[in-house]
Amino acid sequence: MAGSIVCLKDVHKTFVVGELAVHALRGISFEAGASEFISILGPSGSGKSTCMNMIGCLDRPTEGDVFIAGENTAMMSDKDLAVLRNETVGFVFQQYHLLYNLNVLENVMLPLRYQGIPIEQRKRRAAEELDKVGLSDRLKHRPNELSGGQKQRVAIARALVTRPKIILADEPTGALDSETGKSVLDLFFDINRQGTAVIVVTHDLDIGAMAPRSINLKDGLIVSDIKRP
Repeated sequence: MAGSIVCLKDVHKTFVVGELAVHALRGISFEAGASEFISILGPSGSGKSTCMNMIGCLDRPTEGDVFIAGENTAMMSDKDLAVLRNETVGFVFQQYHLLYNLNVLENVMLPLRYQGIPIEQRKRRAAEELDKVGLSDRLKHRPNELSGGQKQRVAIARALVTRPKIILADEPTGALDSETGKSVLDLFFDINRQGTAVIVVTHDLDIGAMAPRSINLKDGLIVSDIKRP
């Protein structure tokens, strides 16, 4: 586990729906290095969303251990899990999840508020991240004044503003056209080259194949773990 930012050990997750037990994960194990770029692939029902929730500190395993930045999330309280999530993981979602009553700068500042960072420092760091994603001229715009690609870049800046160790992206190009999607993926590769682990969860095989490492899930099991030169 040395050098790993993510480590899953024989992780099971079972959901009980009425009298039915749904086995979303059936004993998966893998590690991710602190500067890896990984795609987690699989069709609907494969367990990839449940796996994402484990990595993102949004859930705990039914059995097994999940270590994020060296911390065993299976043993943590809800409060400690929320702190670890806020300090370690930056999320990017398919539908952006921007607040439309806030402007671009305010959306990116928001995670820093939960860390208790003073407002002037929040403004400065948010503006820096927006400059990195090419949106320094859109700080006062509202999300409804932006294109889909611009909204996703705001979401990426918001994910980066807390200086996380992991960027966890759930179908980040799913709502974008192919050209815009490629530019967003290029941005993820830039982020990874600067030393942040990037994990992209997707059903798109073409996107998955672009990652240096692809973990394929089916029926809650890892069916392949491919590393490319």
